[in-house]
Amino acid sequence: MRHYENLVIVKPTLTEEEIKNTIALVEEVITANGGEIIARDAMGMKKLAYPIEKNARGYFYVMYYKAAPSAISEIERRFRINEEILRFVTMKYDSKREIKAWETMVEKTKKVAPVVAEKKEEVAS
Repeated sequence: MRHYENLVIVKPTLTEEEIKNTIALVEEVITANGGEIIARDAMGMKKLAYPIEKNARGYFYVMYYKAAPSAISEIERRFRINEEILRFVTMKYDSKREIKAWETMVEKTKKVAPVVAEKKEEVAS
């Protein structure tokens, strides 16, 4: 199993529920192909550097996972046919140095995620 990172940009015209469903489908594709999702980072709605399909914004979502190299082609194929995904990029981490960097990013993501969840609960109160 190799270490991978996927950045997915979802259309901004979708409702919050539709975005969650699209993200769930993306994660399902990874797990169905033998991948194990280690960390997630919902970066939220951001302005794009240039318009994609007439959209100036997009919902950014990053996943760190481990998967067999043979599964990546199927995962990317499923991303390409999903019309709600504007763009995606898959990064592979091979060398010991890259894997250490991947582990560092996973740890940062795991530390930030609980803080964001706590702030959302405070706002809701």
